[in-house]
Amino acid sequence: MSFLKILYTGEYHIIKNFYKISQITTLLLLIGIFVACEEPKGISSYQSNHWEDHYVDPEISGQKGDSLQKGKTYLSIYSHIYSFSLEKSQSLTAMVSLRNVSDTDTIYISKADYYDTEGLLIRHYFKKPIYLKPLETVEIVIDEIDNHGGSGANFIFEWTTKYTTPEPLFEAIMTSLRGSQGLSFTTIGRRID
Repeated sequence: MSFLKILYTGEYHIIKNFYKISQITTLLLLIGIFVACEEPKGISSYQSNHWEDHYVDPEISGQKGDSLQKGKTYLSIYSHIYSFSLEKSQSLTAMVSLRNVSDTDTIYISKADYYDTEGLLIRHYFKKPIYLKPLETVEIVIDEIDNHGGSGANFIFEWTTKYTTPEPLFEAIMTSLRGSQGLSFTTIGRRID
């Protein structure tokens, strides 16, 4: 009789443990379904970032003033770079900094257009000119999954300053992290007009 009692007690513990395991499995499954149902996030580089509080009327920005200098700057961007061969590439995140290097004057940027490797316009970033206060910086981030630009992407910026004000600085930092390895490099804008 004690043998049957031991057998019955052993089965009871097995069933009890199985019940606990099935509860944990069900809970993990429900958590997985909940996480999988989360709305997918959009590519942030498609959004208009944070310009609304920087928009100015073209009249105010001095676009028509003859005491101001106008300029155009080219900045190279890399959505990806090649690794080992043309068949293998590494996607990159690009952070583009638009910097007012003057510590006294506001500057105006009227255009920030992003082009792909073939020179085709991908997107405009400003609906109207924006201002940057002295020493202010704003950024445009091109997400790693946004590979429209390719290995030869670029920006064209148009800007306006007083003649005595230093021209703005446009820089890009491209980064990628894979496991324990990281890659980063920079590019600096070049005035073309």
